[in-house]
Amino acid sequence: MRLLLLSLHPGALRPFLDDGDRPGPIVYVDDAQAAFRDAPFVAAEREAVRSGGRAVVDVTLRSTGAGDFAHLLSDAGAVYVAGGSTFALLEALRLSGNDRVLIDHVRRGLPYIGLSAGSIVAGPDVTPASLMDDPADGPALTSHEGLSLVDVTVIPHADGALPPYPPELIRRTVDTYGPDFALLPLRDDQALLVEDAGSRVIASR
Repeated sequence: MRLLLLSLHPGALRPFLDDGDRPGPIVYVDDAQAAFRDAPFVAAEREAVRSGGRAVVDVTLRSTGAGDFAHLLSDAGAVYVAGGSTFALLEALRLSGNDRVLIDHVRRGLPYIGLSAGSIVAGPDVTPASLMDDPADGPALTSHEGLSLVDVTVIPHADGALPPYPPELIRRTVDTYGPDFALLPLRDDQALLVEDAGSRVIASR
């Protein structure tokens, strides 16, 4: 598998795409952004992905059947799971059945790129995001199990530089959930790169 789990800054995105061998478009999963359509960070994130030099195909999982999503992923060069609400994203994945489709394609070699919420859901459990995002955004969820593509739960914005996630909140998140979950705090200029040879934290300025 190849995964790039970003906290915020997209500096590692272009090298990750250039190092791959799949030339297709990027499938951009936007469910986490449903409540933030007009927020500046949404436009900035989309522009960063488009600047990667690939065609971008937007998809909203809540309105996309598993068969259609599988077809999109079969022709894709990578899948990008955008930031926003972690629990809204996980609910969309579960209710649509596209969680299983996504896991299957990534495990068979489709590169996965996540940012913030998209990085958190790649882990085994999103419960540690409960202080950063509102679990009520996913009211239909009966479990907070993630996609288990990696064996840690990413805690993005760990430098506390973004106003919604001050250092005190990051410390409280780590103190509350660290004893029971494998956490990986990432600064906004870092990313977790996962390849067959292993995983490592890299710069993403």
